[in-house]
Formats: sequence, C-alpha cells, structure tokens
Amino acid sequence: MDRPDHYRFHQGEKTLPFSPDEYEARLSVLRSAMAERGVQACVFTSMHCIAYYSGFLYCAFGRPYALVVTATDSVTISAGIDAAQPWRRSHGDNITYTDWQRHNYWRAIRSVTGTGTSIGYEADHLTCAQQALLEEFLQPRSTTDMAAVSMKQRMHKSPAEIALIKQGAQVADVGGYAIRDAIKPGTREIDVAMAGRDAMELEIARRFPDAEYRDTWVWFQSGINTDGAHNPVTGRHLSPGDILSLNTFPMINGYYTALERTLFVETVDPASLDIWNANVAAHEYGLSLLKPGASCADVTEQINSFFADRDLLQYRTFGYGHSFGVLSHYYGREAGLELREDVDTVLQPGMVISMEPMLTIPDGQPGAGGYREHDILVITEDGNENITGYPYGPETNVIA
Repeated sequence: MDRPDHYRFHQGEKTLPFSPDEYEARLSVLRSAMAERGVQACVFTSMHCIAYYSGFLYCAFGRPYALVVTATDSVTISAGIDAAQPWRRSHGDNITYTDWQRHNYWRAIRSVTGTGTSIGYEADHLTCAQQALLEEFLQPRSTTDMAAVSMKQRMHKSPAEIALIKQGAQVADVGGYAIRDAIKPGTREIDVAMAGRDAMELEIARRFPDAEYRDTWVWFQSGINTDGAHNPVTGRHLSPGDILSLNTFPMINGYYTALERTLFVETVDPASLDIWNANVAAHEYGLSLLKPGASCADVTEQINSFFADRDLLQYRTFGYGHSFGVLSHYYGREAGLELREDVDTVLQPGMVISMEPMLTIPDGQPGAGGYREHDILVITEDGNENITGYPYGPETNVIA
C-alpha cells in the first residue's frame, strides 16, 4: 500500500463565514506586509490567525495545524482525522497530512514553502519544539515574527466583521433575557447557565443556518463565586439577597461576543447598592471616553481617577475592556487593543472594544462580591455605537 506523507482530499461544497472577496482582501493586506518585510511564506499556527485568513477554525486535540500563505497561494494544513471538513471550511487550498511517519505535518508545509526561503511565523504561539522542527524541515534563509503584524490587522474590523459582531451582541442579549427568566431562589447556577446557553445556541442556529455550532457558553456566578471574572459555573443554589454575575458568550464562526451584568436576587442591601451604583457610574463614564483619538492608556487612567476619587480603585482587579473579533477563552485575543495602563494604542474607526469596569469587594466586608457591567462598542468616525441592548443597573436587575 502506498502511504503518502500528505494528500488532497476535497469533497462537498465550501461554506465559509464570509465571502471569498472578504478573505482575499485580508490576504492582500497580509501579503503587502510580507513584501515589506521580505517574507516569502507565512506559516500561521494559531487558531485565531488561521480562522481570520481562511475561515477554518481547527480542533487540535493534540495535533498541529497550519495555514501557509505565499505571494500566490493560501493553503490550510490539517490532520487526516478531519477528512475534508477543513477544505470545506477553508478559503483557498487544503492539504491533509498523514500519521504514517512522524513529522508529516512539516513535510506538508514544506511542499508549499519549499526550503531556503524567508519564513514568517507566530512567535507568541509556536512552541520551542515546533520552532526547532521548522528550522530542521524548512531550513529557512531567515525568519520573521508576524504575530504583531497580524494582530494589528485584526484590530481593524471590516464592515462584514462588524455586521457579524452586531448579530453576536444581539444573541448575547437573548441569552441574558433567558438567564433573567431562570433566576429564582433555590435554583442552581448550572441550571441558570444552561438556560442562557440553550437560548443562544438556538438563536445562532436560526440566524446562521449554515454555520458550525460550537463553543457558546455561559458563566453565571452567585455570592462569593462572583469575585472573579472567569470563575466557572458551580452547583451553588441561589438565595435571596445574593449578588449575581451574568456572563453570556455566543460563538459564531469563531467570533466571540459577550454580555456581562450584575444582578441581585429579590433584594439588594444598602452597602451593595452603593458599590453597584458607583460601578455603573464608572461604566457610563467609560462609555463616554471611547472615541477616535483616545488612547487605551489615557482612558484607563481617567477611569482610575474616577474610582480613586471614590476610594474604590483598590478594588479594581484587571483592565477596563478589550478588542472583539476572532477570539475565545480557548485562543487568541488582540492584546494590543486593551484598556490597560501599559497599552498606548489609539482608538480608530472600525475598532470594536468593550467597556467593562469591575470592582471586587472582599468577603466579609459590606457589599462583598464582584460587580461588573459590560457593553460592546464599535468606534465610529465621531464617537461610538453601543451594540449591546440588555439594560444594566439596579432599576432592571434586582430580580424579584
């Protein structure tokens, strides 16, 4: 039996999140950046870069994947276990590598790049072991880190991306209302979370009948479990007076959106109400700051001052917002667009960013718990467009 190192297995019809013209436009920008840096072939290995330039979102399960981009070709490299699905979900060509012998993955990549060329790669994703294999199999004349270049490109959304993100924000709202309806004393966090997740998955399937459905999730925390933004769901039962944290995360074709809200079960005590109102005020102040020409660091410092004036800054635990696009809790985020003191990126039209101040009051203190509100904003020519619809604040989110 002939056992090839790699082969092409193409069947079915291509079904992509965006039009071929959208992907060609992204690749054109990338190729210009490659030419400026003397890069002949890029070997992308991260889920976010591969999805951004090809549409294919891989499931690694211990196997490596790649997208190779040259001046003329765009080829995803996938494992045999996936058969033709990567081709159907990739803009451009696809090569399947076999596991008849070790490192056929790199032999498949080499079939596109050749040897002795200048290679671009993602230094923030490629492991030391895989970097050594890149050197061994491709024998590059030079290597160039293209991770930051790609990240900067992904920070600027196309009209098609913004349209998808807006639909994602609306789906997040659907999940929020389903969660609100499921809240009552005695209910477990996991039961409330499932109500929100199921509602979002059904809504995504209604809006995107040709999509792949995966990775949509909810973090719904109560009481002490609200102290961290990424705390997992538990079986804790809700009680009257509990602080709640509602977090819905629909995933559509690799694109993440989010809704995050503070709520209380039936009643809110005066100390908690004071903290909640202060965080809502910071949220509204932050929304007013997100406009073209503002830097991430400057916005952060202004909100810091807002909290410091109220003796609350010590309860802030992380930045005030981040970019949206191809990202999830499994992969990638455009770290260059995050509202932190050490990020000096200037906001520009076409960027999409959240405003999400959070205060965590330690257990045992008046008002204990984690308070967070989260809206998604598209930066426009003269300000921003808030695409989150679910309301925030005590007037709506004390659930009787």
